[in-house]
Amino acid sequence: MPEYPCEVCNKVFAAPSLLNIHIRTHTGEQPFKCDVCNKRFSTKGDLKRHTRVHTHETPYVCGICDASFSQSGNLKQHSLTHTGKKPFVCGLCHASFSRSGSLKRHYVIHSGEKNYKCETCDKCFTQKSSLIEHERLHSGVKPYTCEYCQKSFTESGSLTKHLRTHTSEKPYRCFHCEKSFARKSTLNDHERT
Repeated sequence: MPEYPCEVCNKVFAAPSLLNIHIRTHTGEQPFKCDVCNKRFSTKGDLKRHTRVHTHETPYVCGICDASFSQSGNLKQHSLTHTGKKPFVCGLCHASFSRSGSLKRHYVIHSGEKNYKCETCDKCFTQKSSLIEHERLHSGVKPYTCEYCQKSFTESGSLTKHLRTHTSEKPYRCFHCEKSFARKSTLNDHERT
């Protein structure tokens, strides 16, 4: 089988097309451009995944709860909520998480850094998303609206929990007795008993 080595880092590829894609990591070349927002990408696949931001296409569907995602990796991480597996472990306190991003956010607890400051009240936050949600308290903006009853929320997570009152969705399942719950906190309480 022929091998195609990168002249910069000596990494070897099985096809010239794969080598060409890899070389772009060294050159910074991004020949694929989004027609909507002009953002550029180094591969067609990256561009295709990005366009789903604009089209809201979510082709990856959970077989357990019908949640859908724009990327296969997001579905894979979501599926861990059903299995109970938490492969991402904090090296400092051994807390475990089903998502790598949750572990990253968790590390801020140990560092104590609060780099995001509200311009209105000077309150500081460890995460930018927390600051954005907090600022909505000052502005009164509630961008997340229930399609069933038109109630609005400042946080998408609050809308997601609220929607379950209409849909009766119970995505959190106990692995000991198979009972399901609408909220993760209720599952956690159940598992402690």
